[in-house]
Amino acid sequence: MSTVELTKENFDQVVSDNDFVLIDFWASWCGPCRQFAPVYDSVSERHPDLVFAKVDTEAQQELAAAFEIRSIPTLMIVRENVAVFAQPGALPEAALEDVIGQARNLDMDEVRKSVEEQQKTQTQEQNQA
Repeated sequence: MSTVELTKENFDQVVSDNDFVLIDFWASWCGPCRQFAPVYDSVSERHPDLVFAKVDTEAQQELAAAFEIRSIPTLMIVRENVAVFAQPGALPEAALEDVIGQARNLDMDEVRKSVEEQQKTQTQEQNQA
């Protein structure tokens, strides 16, 4: 399966219409990004049920800023509209497969519960400040 190019125009729809999206934040001038690209494409072929997407941080600076991308490549995994993984650096193929497996095995009800608890705690801390 080929990768989907994400832009600020299609980002929300692609992420909300799909339960599992991997996003590679990259730029054409970035050497490690160019090294990671064939690994990302190869792994995408083995997971046709997942959406593999790319964000060109040069062309989509607003998206990169919205996700506070400070280093590229950065890989992000979004499951059911929740970012469950984000890490800069080019992963080797085995590590990428491992991360996908871990993300597949997450109990999303537990993840959502944890996110809600973190948001409550942050709100309480802000109210006390």
